[in-house]
Amino acid sequence: MRADSYRRLSKLLMLLLMLVGSNSSIAETTNLSAAPNQNNRPTDTILIAVASNFANVMPDIVSRFETQYGHTVRLSFGSSGKLFAQIRNGAPFQAFFSADQDKPEALVKAHLAPADSRFTYALGVLALWSKEAGVVDPQGQILVQRQYRTLALANPRFAPYGVAAMEVLQRFNVQRQSNIKWVMGENIAQTFQFIATGNADLGFVALSQIYKDGKIQRGSGWIIPNHLHSPISQDAVILRKGKDSQAIKAFMGFMKTDTARAIMRSYGYQQAIE
Repeated sequence: MRADSYRRLSKLLMLLLMLVGSNSSIAETTNLSAAPNQNNRPTDTILIAVASNFANVMPDIVSRFETQYGHTVRLSFGSSGKLFAQIRNGAPFQAFFSADQDKPEALVKAHLAPADSRFTYALGVLALWSKEAGVVDPQGQILVQRQYRTLALANPRFAPYGVAAMEVLQRFNVQRQSNIKWVMGENIAQTFQFIATGNADLGFVALSQIYKDGKIQRGSGWIIPNHLHSPISQDAVILRKGKDSQAIKAFMGFMKTDTARAIMRSYGYQQAIE
């Protein structure tokens, strides 16, 4: 009887061990099926150079893209001219979003970017802005009256928005009279900071820096009509370091979607006619 009892106990222990192993396998299988990226798409980290006028907008677009595709996007902001120089000197960017068309075109001609990757992603809008309410009138007559101490604008040598600002001053025939009051920013982001911190009374900014969902968020501003300056056509291009990246290609495609375009419009950008 004792031997039979031992045999029955041994069988019971073996059965329990089998059940534990089976449950462990089920648990492992469940964990695997619940893992992220369950469609097994490869993910990548990509590095993109972006003109500073787009600094408010691009993070919103990137957030949507990363959620949908699983890739990680790292952004580097600066003036288009400075970023262009860095790319020419071997910076490891894989795509470039410029504030103009000239620099992406030059990169194509220099064989630093494939020609078929270039496209116009947005049309920029210029604004005259003060952080104080009631300072900038809806027609921009303050430029003619010159009732201000300092006027900020981006350096036209590096920033296309600075070029547009110069053209507006020329249209109002006040370029020479106003230049003693200029505060020159290296890029449009620095120009905005001069005004926002009170170091300049008013100045020319990208509309996207002060505008969201149909209105200027604070202070007073004049949205400058497009006919007062050359179009601010903003082109993007895949760079040589990113031409084989599927993640870069996916991102550039995402920029043409209704989702990305809706975000751009919410910040005041216009879309190019395709």
